[in-house]
Amino acid sequence: MTFSPLAPVVRAVARPSRLVAAAQAAVLTLLVAGAAGWTVFDRTVTLEVDGRAQQVRILGSEVSDVLAAAQLDVGGRDLVSPAPGETVADGDTVVVRYARKLTVADPAGVETVYWTTELTVDEALSAAGLRTDDAWLSSSRSARIDRDGRSVVLSMPKAVTLVADGQTRAVTTPAPTVRDLLAELSVELDADDRLSTSADEVLAAGQTVTVQRVSVADVVEAVAVPNTATTVEDPEMFVGDDEVREPGAPGEQSVTFSVVTVDGVEESRTETARTTVREPVTRVVAEGTKERPKPPPPAPRPAAPAPAAPAAPSGGSAPSGGSSSGGSSSPAPSVSGDVDSLNWAALAACESGGNPTIVSSNGRYHGLYQFSTSTWQSVGGSGNASQAPASEQTARAKALYARSGAGQWPHCGPRLFG
Repeated sequence: MTFSPLAPVVRAVARPSRLVAAAQAAVLTLLVAGAAGWTVFDRTVTLEVDGRAQQVRILGSEVSDVLAAAQLDVGGRDLVSPAPGETVADGDTVVVRYARKLTVADPAGVETVYWTTELTVDEALSAAGLRTDDAWLSSSRSARIDRDGRSVVLSMPKAVTLVADGQTRAVTTPAPTVRDLLAELSVELDADDRLSTSADEVLAAGQTVTVQRVSVADVVEAVAVPNTATTVEDPEMFVGDDEVREPGAPGEQSVTFSVVTVDGVEESRTETARTTVREPVTRVVAEGTKERPKPPPPAPRPAAPAPAAPAAPSGGSAPSGGSSSGGSSSPAPSVSGDVDSLNWAALAACESGGNPTIVSSNGRYHGLYQFSTSTWQSVGGSGNASQAPASEQTARAKALYARSGAGQWPHCGPRLFG
């Protein structure tokens, strides 16, 4: 709005008197002076409110007149420059920044409130004295802070350790959570991998985060199935003799396991399937039930030789008939009660060639004295004789002899008396 001086209204009069002319001059002077006064207080200033400028025309001379003309209400936290009581001239600029609330939270949720007249997040943080060059910020630094305020999360750098894939890395990171740390270091997890803590846990200074690589795979293995053994009686075989009729064989199954490995080391396995590849075959051993004939009684001991005849008296003659010597061989000596005196080495040499681990070609007889399995076990042996020490084999052979005599070794038994 432009104000201009008011012009007098003059009528044409034939000859005005001096008094009228003087009055008219006085009125004209007042009107011109009043118009000049209005012109002094009519000015235009630039008003910048939160970065947006507008032109404001005022009739006053102070900043407060500018605020009133723009109908702005300002509070104690708001910024007005120049101050409301200062004078403004035509063409000046008045800046108004409304205070707004910036809420800054750390990753743990602890909040600090700042009142600021800065317009962006970065400017407000800098004005608050927060050094955030290396920090993690949940908002864009150039984001504008509205009159309603803004909340941001600020995570400062801290030293942490990550153990993963055979490496231990000590890093300084502003990452707010474990998940952000993994993303920063390009460590990806699959569904089976394990973390030492929750991925959403707030990362603390000095913390160690461990990643374990877990894999689950199916493994197929061949598993032996033990066979059983059975004994059948054979009336055509002597008691104490046995014969393997069917050697038997273990079976085989194919077993599938779900195997869990952690960082390449097996942690557990669970059976998930089992199929039979080969059925086991039962071992069949025949044992004799026929009574063995008793050995003949031992031969009597030979008679002691007769004492020599006394010498003939001097000048006498010997009895007629002369002397004679016996020509028959002496019989085998009788067995005494002391079995240790028998020639066990000769018996072993005859039966097995002195080899305590030997097994007969048909698999029936074992060891130094060629025990059958049933005979060996009947004198207290375990397993087979060929699996026992030589001293044990000899001790049990003596026990067998004491029980049944040398007939247990029909061919080599006489060697005991050699």
